[in-house]
Amino acid sequence: MRHDRLAVLTALEAQGVAPVFYHPDPEVSLNVIRACARGGAKAVEFTNRGDFACDLFGDLARELQRTDPDIILGIGSVVDAGTAALYLNRGARFVVSPCLVEEVARVCNRRMTAYFPGCGSVSEIGQAHELGCEIVKLFPGASVGGADFVKAVLGPMPWTKIMPTGGVDPDEASIAKWFGSGIVAAGMGSKLVTDAAVKASDWAGIEAQVRRTVDAIAAFRAR
Repeated sequence: MRHDRLAVLTALEAQGVAPVFYHPDPEVSLNVIRACARGGAKAVEFTNRGDFACDLFGDLARELQRTDPDIILGIGSVVDAGTAALYLNRGARFVVSPCLVEEVARVCNRRMTAYFPGCGSVSEIGQAHELGCEIVKLFPGASVGGADFVKAVLGPMPWTKIMPTGGVDPDEASIAKWFGSGIVAAGMGSKLVTDAAVKASDWAGIEAQVRRTVDAIAAFRAR
């Protein structure tokens, strides 16, 4: 199954949470990614960490395309065009950056792949829109103004789709605050996929936590 840009954007908005995860062991990574998918988050952001991370990603993407073609695996922490191209050639279905990198946007657009750049100001969000980015990553979410910043941006720029990472927790109060401000999705890392659960190989626990989060977002939206 080839997930095009529109399918990726639709899936991410529908699930509302993007699990953000990295582990150097391929079996652990596959178990976590599959647990997230079973919990209702089929679009997962694997992060680019250290040497040989792109080779690991390629192995994961190849295996998942064979066994779980409905999973949408993207790559995060990409800060240059060369790295983006390496991951695109290894099956990345979306690319996420901590910052806005024009060259990465161009590489992704050339391949019709979704790019979520990290933005911390209205000017950067505007520039991301010029570069064709449908969803912008607010990063670090809590530090650049939090939910109040999102509300303020959506006043004059209501077409903006914001996905904060950093500061959004998988609990009802945090979900209500952020989604109430108008975000379309949120990236969640170690509070969603906890180190303790990974160390304990508690894949069912990870699945349950992701499911609770996806359901809480859906319940808030249905109000």
